[in-house]
Amino acid sequence: MKRNIVLLVLLICMLPVIGGCSKQVQADKNNQVVLRFAYASNSQPVIDSMKKFGAIVEERTHGQVKIEYFPDGQLGGETELIELTQTGGIDFTKVSGSALEGFSKDYSIFGIPYLFDDEQHFYKVMENRKIMNEIYQSTNELGFVGLTYYDSGQRSFYMKNAPIKTLEDLKGKKIRVMQSETAIKMVQLLGASPVPMGSGEVYTSLQANLIDGAENNEFVLYTAGHGSIAKYYSYDEHTRVPDIVIMNNKVKDRLTKKQYQIVLQAAKESTEYEKKVFKKAVEQEKKIAIKKYDVQFNQVDATKFREAVQPLHDTFKNNPQYHALYEEIRALSQNK
Repeated sequence: MKRNIVLLVLLICMLPVIGGCSKQVQADKNNQVVLRFAYASNSQPVIDSMKKFGAIVEERTHGQVKIEYFPDGQLGGETELIELTQTGGIDFTKVSGSALEGFSKDYSIFGIPYLFDDEQHFYKVMENRKIMNEIYQSTNELGFVGLTYYDSGQRSFYMKNAPIKTLEDLKGKKIRVMQSETAIKMVQLLGASPVPMGSGEVYTSLQANLIDGAENNEFVLYTAGHGSIAKYYSYDEHTRVPDIVIMNNKVKDRLTKKQYQIVLQAAKESTEYEKKVFKKAVEQEKKIAIKKYDVQFNQVDATKFREAVQPLHDTFKNNPQYHALYEEIRALSQNK
C-alpha cells in the first residue's frame, strides 16, 4: 500500500497542471495558488457541490486561489486518497466518514445503526460545532483535518432476488459492506454475512453471485447501475453516514489569512448547497431507477432491526473514550 501511495505522489508531481510537489507556494506568473482536490466516483449532487466549493474560492480570491480536480478515482480509492491528503500529495478529498475509521476511531460512531432518529437529528448533530470540531480535529496529528460534511442520505439494503421485509429475510445472506469494523459488526448482528469490499467491486460481485445484496443510498441504483441486477430496495434506513471533506494541514501555510478564511467559508456554503440539491436528486434517481430498471421500493418496520443492533450502541455507550460523544449525539434527539 505504501509503495502505491509513493507512486501516486510521484505521478501527481509529474502532472504539468500541478507543476511539482514543492512545499512552497505553487504559483504561476500571477502568483496563483493551485490546490488539488481528488475524489472517487460520486453522485452528481456531490460532484456539483465539490465544484461549487472551488468556484466560490476562485471567485472570492479573484482567481488567486484555484482548485484543480482529479475525479472518478484517477488517483485511487478512498483509502488511497486519504493517505495522499495526509502526505500532502493532494490538498483535499471527499470520502465517506466510514473510510476515516482507520485513521480516527471517532468517525466510527457514525457507523452505529440507528444512531440518528431521522434526518433532522442528523443535521442537528452535523451542525453542532462542539461535537464536529472535536471529530474533525481528531486526525490533526496525522497531517489532515475535517473541513466540512456532505449529506450522503440514508443507507438501506438492496437485494438481487427478493426484498428485505423482516429481519428473517437477512438470515444467511451475503451482504457487501464498507470496509468498516462497525458496518461488519452491524450486518453480523442482523444475521447476515458481511462481505467487506470497495465500491468499485460491488457491481461485478452482484453479477457473479458472490453477494446477495448490499447497502447504500439510492444513487447506486441508476448512477452506479446496480439496479440492473439488484431490483429490490428496502427502506430499513439503518445508518446515515456523512461524507467528509478533509484538508491537508499545510494548506493554511500556503494561503494568506484572508484566503484561508475564504476556503473555510466556501466549504460551509458548499454544504448548504449540497443539502438542497441532494434531496431533489434522490427523487430523480428513484424515478429513473423505476423506469429504466423496474426497481421496486418497499418500507420496512425497523423495530426488530433496532433491537438486534443494540449491542453496538452499548459498546459505544459503555466505552469511556466514546461515552460522552455518544451521549451528546443522542441528547440532540427530539425523542429524548
